[in-house]
Amino acid sequence: MKKNLFVLSSIASLLFIACSDDDSLELTTCEDGDCDPVETTIDNPDSYVFTRDNESTVSFDGQTTRLKMGAEILSAFTDVTSTSDQILSMYAHEEGANDFEETELNASDKSIKSKTAASADFFSTNATDQTLIRADFDGFITAQVNEVFPNWEVAASAGVAGQIADGSSTRYVNAQGLEYNQAFNKGLIGALTLDQIVNNYLSTAVLDEGDNRADNDANVVAEGKIYTNMEHKWDEAYGYVYGLNADAANPNDDLGADSFLNKYVGRVEGDDDFAGIADEIFQAFKLGRAAIVAKQYDVRDAQAEIIREKLSEVIGIRAVYYLQQGKNSLNQETPDFGGAFHDLSEGYGFVYSLQFTRKTNSTEPYFTKEEVDAFLADLMDDGENGLWDVEAATLDAISADIATRFSFTLEQAAE
Repeated sequence: MKKNLFVLSSIASLLFIACSDDDSLELTTCEDGDCDPVETTIDNPDSYVFTRDNESTVSFDGQTTRLKMGAEILSAFTDVTSTSDQILSMYAHEEGANDFEETELNASDKSIKSKTAASADFFSTNATDQTLIRADFDGFITAQVNEVFPNWEVAASAGVAGQIADGSSTRYVNAQGLEYNQAFNKGLIGALTLDQIVNNYLSTAVLDEGDNRADNDANVVAEGKIYTNMEHKWDEAYGYVYGLNADAANPNDDLGADSFLNKYVGRVEGDDDFAGIADEIFQAFKLGRAAIVAKQYDVRDAQAEIIREKLSEVIGIRAVYYLQQGKNSLNQETPDFGGAFHDLSEGYGFVYSLQFTRKTNSTEPYFTKEEVDAFLADLMDDGENGLWDVEAATLDAISADIATRFSFTLEQAAE
């Protein structure tokens, strides 16, 4: 993989930027007519490997733990012996509780709920929305147990929860055709993984918190650790994308390692219209981490903006994709309700996740919570039977609104 060489100058009052043909970035500063910068070189490594005193400084165990917890919770959504109390306990895990099959998860003090809608930039002063969002995820769990599990062997129909065929698979939907497990899963891609990456760990409020910058400048490591606090915060963002990859230092050959962001970065990468997006994300993560080591925070922050843009785009692309796939299944001469409801339930979750996206060089999401709530109301309320009654025009309108807000076309995302 090609290495990118960045030549950076010392801070001064006037900054000139020139891009050369070899993809390097040259920054030159001039003050009082004196253009003699002090140069520092940042070498973007081939792999996400960083060391100090021959020991790895990369650590994201907490993110790996939560991704594993998420996988077990999703399995519980299709286990009719699960109770709502059991699944809710898994979601809001407390250290030592016997919630999971994996012993190490039970011993952990981590939980998914504590990190749902919990970013510093979006929710540190917005407890109202945080409470509403967390209640939504609690609601998906309780509704699955109370509405869907009792009708597990019942044929679903408009107004009746139950099972419905989707080719060789069987889907389990509520009375409005929604799969709660898909709403929970795809909603958490935004509310947990994306929000923690783009609005928390890559935020300057977190990266530069307290003495982080001064400590990083002086190579002062966290107590009992081999890494600085700033290095660790960046790694934690990385872990929410690549925390379950077999080779997390070189993850692009193993995309699909989890059911959250990693999987759908891979899905978008597999679309010819967006080929290369996975490497753009990976390169930005590597270069940003290298910039932290080099104490070049402007480069770090520029890479954070790239990651925000590309990961947010993944959410928008998949939202449109699933809405359009669902529309296509409904528009067949004999509608494929099972296939349509599965796609539309995934679309529901990705639409839900839009409120956690982040515009570049901005403190705003691509879509506000109010806009997302309106989309979901349109999706489910075309008629009293929800997805059973949804119209193609509604799906097209939502899709077009999303595509317009991002830098892709509806046609690009729909295939």
